Amino acid sequence: MRTLFLLLVALNLALYAWPRYYAMPDSAADPEPLRREINPNSIRLLEGKELAGLSVLKPKPAAETPASGPAAGGSCVEWGGFSVAEAPRAEKTLEPLALGARLTQRRSDETAGWWVFIAPQPNRAAAMKKAAELKALGIEDFFVLPDEGKLRWAVSLGVFSSEEAARSRLEALRVKGVRSAQSGERESQVVKISFQVRNADAALQARLKELSRGSPGTEIRDCQ
Repeated sequence: MRTLFLLLVALNLALYAWPRYYAMPDSAADPEPLRREINPNSIRLLEGKELAGLSVLKPKPAAETPASGPAAGGSCVEWGGFSVAEAPRAEKTLEPLALGARLTQRRSDETAGWWVFIAPQPNRAAAMKKAAELKALGIEDFFVLPDEGKLRWAVSLGVFSSEEAARSRLEALRVKGVRSAQSGERESQVVKISFQVRNADAALQARLKELSRGSPGTEIRDCQ
């Protein structure tokens, strides 16, 4: 019995010591890692001078990602120079463009240095006759001056900030058959209406310029 007990103790000691002191390491047991090594004896640490001579690979900059969605194009333009009486007609002209919130209206007090007019008539009846003739020619934008003074019973066909705008209006009236109108200087304060359109691209600006040809004396310009 004693002999069997000693044999079991010796066997346990052998099993305990074998993996610690006698078994080969895994790398030796498995030849594959050794085969994958490339000249292991030639590996050495580089010194400072050798490291300085190495070229450093810099990461390539990431490609710029284009902004999502188109940028808002165009600028703010203004179709201006309308009298209070002319503004509703101009607004109706703009309706087919479906501008929505991009369209706003601006009122301003301007000094008009030029106007287009029919000379003062002898009395009210004569002035009303001229008004009827203008309506028959399809002209609605005029005003009979009832005020006392040398311009009483004259018919105003528009006041303008420049001589060029006044002449443009006069030429348009003559094309429609108005022969008695003329242009001249007149210093007065008037209310002018302008329509501002935001984000107007080149195509829209060209369309606005086309529409402005039907309203002599108005102009397309940058927003003020």
